Parts: sequence; C-alpha cells; structure tokens
Amino acid sequence: MARRSLKSVGSASFALVIGIAIALGTSRPVQAQSETQFSSIAPIEEYLIPDRNAEIALARSAAPESISHDAEVWVLGKHGYETAVKGKNGFACIVERSWMAPFDDPEFLNPDQRLPLCLNPPAARSHLPLTFKTTELALAGLSKTQIFDSIKSAFDKKELPLPERGSMCYMMSKQQYFSRKYGNANPHLMFWFPKNDGIDWGADARNSPVDVHRYSPQPITEFDISVSKWSDGTAAPPE
Repeated sequence: MARRSLKSVGSASFALVIGIAIALGTSRPVQAQSETQFSSIAPIEEYLIPDRNAEIALARSAAPESISHDAEVWVLGKHGYETAVKGKNGFACIVERSWMAPFDDPEFLNPDQRLPLCLNPPAARSHLPLTFKTTELALAGLSKTQIFDSIKSAFDKKELPLPERGSMCYMMSKQQYFSRKYGNANPHLMFWFPKNDGIDWGADARNSPVDVHRYSPQPITEFDISVSKWSDGTAAPPE
C-alpha cells in the first residue's frame, strides 16, 4: 500500500503542486481548505488523469528507467484499473489513489493524491490484488467503514494474499503527491511482509533509515527505507 515515509516527508512548494495539478489533470489543486475527513468518494472523473500517456509516464517515474521501461503499466479507468502497457520483466507500475492510504488518514478518498509505485514480480502478484480490490470497493461508492470491513473480511477468508517473500516496490517519483499537509515524500523503497515484529530490521531505532508501518485491517508489516536519489538519478534533498 502506498505510504508516506514518516522520516522523509517534505513539504512541496506551492509552484510544484500547482504544476503537478495542471500536468496530471487533478481537479482540485492546492486550496485553502481545512483538514476535512473525506468520508465518501467524489465523482470518478476527479480521480482520473485525462491524458492516458501522462498517467503511464507518471507510473513509470516511480522507478529508474532501467526497471520501469519494460514493466507492465496499469492506469485507472472509470471501472477500475486497466492494463495500458504489457510488461516484459515481471515488474508492474501503477499510480495508486487515496483509497490506498491508511484508513485513519484525514484525506482518505481525496482525489488529489497521486502515488506512483513500481512493484517487483512478487509484489505485483501479491500486492496488486489488494489495490484492485480496494479500488473496486471505493468505486462502488462504499463508505470508509464499509471498505475497511470488506478488506478485513477478504483477508480473514484468505480471498486476498499475504505478501510473497521478497515483495517490494519503488516510490522514487518526483511527482508523487500525498496530500496538502504532506506534499511529496523523499524517494524511498517499501518492503512488505506478513505481519511481524520490526525489531529484526532495527526499524524506528534512533538514526535508523528504516521506518515500520502496520495498517489495520491488513495483516501486513511494511518497512520503508529512504534513498538519496530520485528515479531519474538526480539527488534528493536531505531529510
């Protein structure tokens, strides 16, 4: 699930966010709004990127070109995600939307969020089903509580898989946009495991580059590791 790295979140400049909004067709660029709980889905058009090629490019920007060039690419349509480009290397690139954020995120269902990921083959097989299922529920107009309960039930019934061994993804796009509060996050990698203790990774220890996240109702542990460069090879700002 797409997450902001708590140690690496930075504030995007007003100009950067406006530029992203114009280029990607976001319907509501930065506004002087209060931190509102998005309790129901907006019209689907507000989540879509009008230019299909722009969404493909954004999805691929999650990882270095040497990886993303031959990856399968998914784009969001009115009825869910669709294959836009067939892959050759087992990786999959996708731009997740805000219903993949934690359920306690105050901007859950905010149409402005754009979260490019490039998943390795194990993650493509075991994480994308969660993305597709959550997207299906959101587009059906279910409330946050109903989505939560449905995802919990799907895991309880083993209708959704746990992460395969070695599941990880790249989130190294300069254009990833989490929310008005957090803006962009520095480039990072995410690793997924069935729920476990993060102590073996030294996660969240003082000066450790490893963050650990567990988001109910998914029985999954996620480790985030910040990296020093964007996917295009340019240096990222210090944390």
